[in-house]
Amino acid sequence: MENVYVTGVKGMLGRAILPIFGERYKVFPANLEEPDICDTELISREICDCDPRFVIHLAAMTDVDGCQTDPDQAYRINTLGTRNVALACQRCDAAMVYISTGMVYDGTKENPYTEYDRPAPVNIYGDSKYQGELIISDLLPKYFIFSSCWLFGGGMEDKKFVAKIFERAGKSSELKIVDDTFGSPTYTTDLARAILAFIETGLYGRYHCVNGGCVNRFEVAEEILRIAGFTGCELKRVSSADFPLTAPRPRMEALRNYNFELLGLDLMRDWRSALEEYIRTALL
Repeated sequence: MENVYVTGVKGMLGRAILPIFGERYKVFPANLEEPDICDTELISREICDCDPRFVIHLAAMTDVDGCQTDPDQAYRINTLGTRNVALACQRCDAAMVYISTGMVYDGTKENPYTEYDRPAPVNIYGDSKYQGELIISDLLPKYFIFSSCWLFGGGMEDKKFVAKIFERAGKSSELKIVDDTFGSPTYTTDLARAILAFIETGLYGRYHCVNGGCVNRFEVAEEILRIAGFTGCELKRVSSADFPLTAPRPRMEALRNYNFELLGLDLMRDWRSALEEYIRTALL
């Protein structure tokens, strides 16, 4: 059984990756915290000691507003930390798997971004992740970059949009939901399975990997209420200007799995069926 090393295993995607990859590989979860990936020798020694075929790099500073207020830490973890992991992969000849984001784009398109649109991040988080992409492509011949967005998963430990709406809808008679930002809601279990299936092809490169669809936050909230059967909560459409945030957000984060399409692959289902499975199995 071949080995796989995974950073960021305590995160939402990490909790999906471990059991799914554990069915096929011997998985080595990182013993490091996110700041520790900034220690070049430490991360290199830990990765190379397990002699992995793949290194899945999930550890990141994902607090978008936190990155904006502390750019030094964002670049230290998301960019230089990624460089350290890439150098370790170079040293032990492992293929690197890196998770990027729809926030590498500026959000000005009217439809979902493909892999052939030019990245132009509008915030520090997006730029720090994009700089990580560039470093990987410069240093390594064997890598997979998977860009995703609007992740949901993790059940009761989920602290992001889906779980928040699910929780608040059960307690409130009205919720104000933004309807002018767009993305591709993506189930971490589906993302983990697609990564596992695709990396064994050896078709290295940069890919978008999201559940199908382009929707706004209001539409996602409507679907959550429908699936969960919440009838006592009314949703009110509002503008993102009503919820000012420290870091600017791209209006359009939705992605199209265009490279998968060109290869004739259909690895990700529609976001609605993924969301329904998640809510019925993990939240209800």
